[in-house]
Amino acid sequence: MGKLPLNRKMLNPKIYHRSELASILKQAKTDGNVVVTTNGCFDVLHLGHLRYLQAARQLGDMLVVAVNSDSSVRQLKGENRPLVPEEERAEMLAGLECVDYVVIFPELTPIDLLSELKPSIHVKGGDYKLEQLIERDVVEANGGEVIVGLNVPGKSTTNLIQVICERYIDADVANTP
Repeated sequence: MGKLPLNRKMLNPKIYHRSELASILKQAKTDGNVVVTTNGCFDVLHLGHLRYLQAARQLGDMLVVAVNSDSSVRQLKGENRPLVPEEERAEMLAGLECVDYVVIFPELTPIDLLSELKPSIHVKGGDYKLEQLIERDVVEANGGEVIVGLNVPGKSTTNLIQVICERYIDADVANTP
């Protein structure tokens, strides 16, 4: 039995660099497709993420997930994050059926990326208000719409990390079944 080659593109055919993706999305929109984008850290993938992404995908013909780079997550969430490296977070998201494309971006905000990608719709979770979104102007300036409110109450990475800490603070994790 031979070894399976571990080629990045073979394992992650949905992960693109922003310039490649911008070209693909431009053609998709020219062909009449509704391009939906969202962005975030997606540090520990959980049910809230899955349901949020499935709902976002229903809004258009393709869903693009922009993932914060490790350095931007550290700046946004603190030195203890991310727990999962950017390439692994991107690969996990690319493995979801509802996700069509994934791109990693290094900036603290998705403004420059969204300016390049020009989505038809940009989606953010229910913990945001439309007035708070600094990316709103660039999306609307390019003819897109911003939608907020897709959220699964009680399901967040912060909550999950809290549960793990509470359950394992004094536990011998190495010997836990």
